[in-house]
Amino acid sequence: MQASTLITPRLAEEAINSRLTCLPIESLPLTQCVGGTLRENVYAERDQPPFDRVTMDGVAVDSEQLRRGLRRFYIQATQAAGAPPLKLARGENAIEVMTGAMLPHAADCVIPVEQYDVVDGILSLTATVASTPYHNVHRRGSDSRQGTLLLETGTLLRAPEIAVAASAGMARMRVSSQPAVMIISTGDELIEPGDPIADYQVRRSNAYAVAAALRRRGFGRIGDDHVLDDEDMLRERLTLHLTTHEVLILSGGVSMGKFDLVPKVLMQLGVQEVFHNIAQRPGRPMWFGIGPQGQAVFGLPGNPVSTLVCLIRYVIPAIAEAMGTRRVLPERLALAAPVTFQPPLTYFLPVAIEHDDWGRPWATPRPPNGSGDFLSLAGTDGFVELPPGPNTYPRGFVASVYRW
Repeated sequence: MQASTLITPRLAEEAINSRLTCLPIESLPLTQCVGGTLRENVYAERDQPPFDRVTMDGVAVDSEQLRRGLRRFYIQATQAAGAPPLKLARGENAIEVMTGAMLPHAADCVIPVEQYDVVDGILSLTATVASTPYHNVHRRGSDSRQGTLLLETGTLLRAPEIAVAASAGMARMRVSSQPAVMIISTGDELIEPGDPIADYQVRRSNAYAVAAALRRRGFGRIGDDHVLDDEDMLRERLTLHLTTHEVLILSGGVSMGKFDLVPKVLMQLGVQEVFHNIAQRPGRPMWFGIGPQGQAVFGLPGNPVSTLVCLIRYVIPAIAEAMGTRRVLPERLALAAPVTFQPPLTYFLPVAIEHDDWGRPWATPRPPNGSGDFLSLAGTDGFVELPPGPNTYPRGFVASVYRW
């Protein structure tokens, strides 16, 4: 793809994904798998629940006795959770049961503690007791049967999926290795938070936003570097980072200025340019290339809004793709107010997601004062992707939403 070609966001996404190298697989303890991408199928170890499970504290009885009109029972014993099941000795008996316990043999109904009184070992029921078989019982195998596919390869492992894997007896799982990611800010004007700053300098904020977005999604192997606008220094540092990281995310230095040295130096180091410039606003100057060993190199524009938009729209989905994570279609929401946009470019518009009186979510436009106005992003939830203008997008126009 020629450097001068201006491609659409969809083609940019396809160009990135078609050139990614799949990350290796590793076996990790279950406790270390959260945020990872599963690379094997997980099957049910046994029926779930594995037995008829009591769902309320109360007493277990034979429902046939209730249907015959019996309202007084003798307390025979107590059945605790985690203990082998007891058995009703006769129909007039009841066994106290705890939530999570196995249903005693010969019993098929659980009466909650609120619906009876016990005096001297004799249980008396209230008039409203239900006599339905397996009332307040979670039947064996009602959730899944032994051998059922529970989790497919490509599943993102969050808290619910970790619980499912644990229930299947998975002490370890095969997951995609997380890539080593290096975040690189370029520019003489950037000063770290907390350091003395001159009137002509700005705080180095983009790297912190990028790292925060990555960590929020479970990525932990993150490095950080700041390189001045010096070609030799940039070449030296990028040479090092290309040998130690699978993903490089650069912020700044990719436009057309005299000190925008990133594309030139990357190509000198054998990074093949895939595209430079996307038909979008903000973030038009974005650069992407592939290193000699398959490293993914993203050159994001230095303006803060552009950096964060390009990270969310392209970089994070690309890392997920390399990890084999199953694709999820973007959320779709309607605009809460009309928006006018004239340039023939895709428009990434920051929004706050708000709910109306009926609880319906709407994307409320929060346009920044240019791509350098990162202060306006505070309190927003993400951005919508609007098709190329010129156009006025009315209230109710439905668009894809990408959350920060």
